[in-house]
Amino acid sequence: MNAILIVDDEPAIRESLAFALKRDGFTVAEAASLREAQQRIEGADLVVLDLVLPDGNGLDFLRSLRAKSDVPVIVLTSRDEETDRVVGLEMGADDYVLKPFSPREVAARVRAVLRRSGSKPAQEEKPLRGPGGLLVDPRTRKAKVAQSDLALSRTEFNLLAVFLRSPGRVFERTQLLDAVWGSDVVVGDRTVDVHVKALRRKLEEAGGDPKLLETVRGVGYRLRESG
Repeated sequence: MNAILIVDDEPAIRESLAFALKRDGFTVAEAASLREAQQRIEGADLVVLDLVLPDGNGLDFLRSLRAKSDVPVIVLTSRDEETDRVVGLEMGADDYVLKPFSPREVAARVRAVLRRSGSKPAQEEKPLRGPGGLLVDPRTRKAKVAQSDLALSRTEFNLLAVFLRSPGRVFERTQLLDAVWGSDVVVGDRTVDVHVKALRRKLEEAGGDPKLLETVRGVGYRLRESG
């Protein structure tokens, strides 16, 4: 039975989400602040995180969490907070839900994200190698470029692995959404763009070539076949 931590300062939202999640068989813990979230994060299998909290920004909590854990996170944002949504995805959020929302929608997103995060690669799958010293090991979930470690979120790792399995292939955004996020998750093309941008930045920071991930205008993205 998966444990879900709901972090939101509005009691009515926490109550409605907790009811929907418990009805689906999850155990639920609640936090009304970042301080409470820090105290109750232990043992959580997924976090539903509001970005506006009384003692700080939920993005700060996400940043500190990603420094030590890859527990899945779904962020809750208002429709006028597009910048926060983009930053949240770049920092490693697995999904986002716009307010106002249906608790049943959030429960469905929780199930979908847990399915994705729980899917293990085949143990016999060998490390994937690519141009510019790229290396992804599905068994250990480790990634490198030019002998330097890449600190990737779960979604970024899965996206890079898709490219490495088919270097040179042009992927449409919808194909990447299906391969990485799943056909049952409702996220837009912008989500792919944000994660490709984050991958390029991390490649460059680690001493690799961000241009290894090429944009094919009007179509999508591909991994260059040679460094």
